[in-house]
Amino acid sequence: MAPTRKAANARAAKAAAQAAPEEVEAPFQKGLIPAPVPVRFLDEHGQRVDPVTEDYEPPSDEEVLECYRRMVLGRRFDVQASALTRQGRLAVYPSSRGQEACQVGSVMKIRQDDWFFPTYRDSVALVSRGIDPVQVLTLLRGDAHCGYDAAATFTAAQCTPLATQLLHAAGVAYGEKRQGRDRVALAFIGDGATSEGDFHEALNFAAVFKAPVVFVVQNNGWAISVPLEKQTAAPSLAYKGIGYGVVCEQVDGNDALAVLAVVGKAVDWARAGKGPVLVELHTYRMEAHTNADDQTRYRTSDQVDAWLKKDPLARLETYLRSVGKLDDELAASYAQQAEDEAAQLRDRMNEDPQVGPASMFEHVYDSPTAQLQEQQQMVLDEIEAEHEALTGEDA
Repeated sequence: MAPTRKAANARAAKAAAQAAPEEVEAPFQKGLIPAPVPVRFLDEHGQRVDPVTEDYEPPSDEEVLECYRRMVLGRRFDVQASALTRQGRLAVYPSSRGQEACQVGSVMKIRQDDWFFPTYRDSVALVSRGIDPVQVLTLLRGDAHCGYDAAATFTAAQCTPLATQLLHAAGVAYGEKRQGRDRVALAFIGDGATSEGDFHEALNFAAVFKAPVVFVVQNNGWAISVPLEKQTAAPSLAYKGIGYGVVCEQVDGNDALAVLAVVGKAVDWARAGKGPVLVELHTYRMEAHTNADDQTRYRTSDQVDAWLKKDPLARLETYLRSVGKLDDELAASYAQQAEDEAAQLRDRMNEDPQVGPASMFEHVYDSPTAQLQEQQQMVLDEIEAEHEALTGEDA
């Protein structure tokens, strides 16, 4: 039987209603669309500029000064960690020199009981968050999967697989919401990770369920040796949030003021129950992918030199001196603090840890599976057999 006009109209109206997007509350006064160019408050020379949008309030000079102090400590930590690798104390270290404003500025905007999901390149962010530097480097020394207590610090283990931590962040953030707590999750990824399926699944889930999570992309231009233009055709990685209904913004990641302002607003937005935010921080990886990488095979020194002139630390120092918040004496005190902490790190890392081989099976699950227990026993049996073969004695 052919459908009547009334029934057809009813079905059409229902379909139209289902297809119509829900009214989106204006995020950052812009809808889903990010600013046309990265948000910034400082130019490359550390001078204040008029922001491209009035959506963000610049942070106070006191907060900016604290950010600078942490960035000084973070850069010295990064140099020391790189040196420890050359000395054989670490298996490898992925430097984040040049990305201090991204890492320090972002973690300063979350509470200690908010969740943080870092990548393998975010050691400076972990130290800035207050985690013991030796515990941060435990993973890279090969002693354990994670050197700190993830539950106690509200900080997930540094993630090596690309983008998998975003799903964890979205799930944890949604869980916190379901339990009536106002904690948010801050999750870091690199530009290459936005080409992974986990990135898209996490954004979709978070948007549908309004999970209070802030996704921060540190776009440093390179996915190991692959430049950004060979991994995506998007005009900006921030735009990838639009298709999922996720509020997004792009920021000059070497401008600490802009990072503090935008990430701070994103965290407030998520905590208020308005859903996730995607923030792209435009920055540059000043060092190779890791100490094991030869960057001369895929980029020129001229390109690196051009970005050296955009150094986030130098830019911030210039600004703070111009507003009278930093002088030679204060700068020297920060530098000395950084040297003292680097010396302490060297001393502690020179102590050889005693790591039991069977410990690699600990903390994999809350309750170890039978298979895991069997594998652990196999390792212990092999160690005992080797000891008996060498000494003729029981282990």
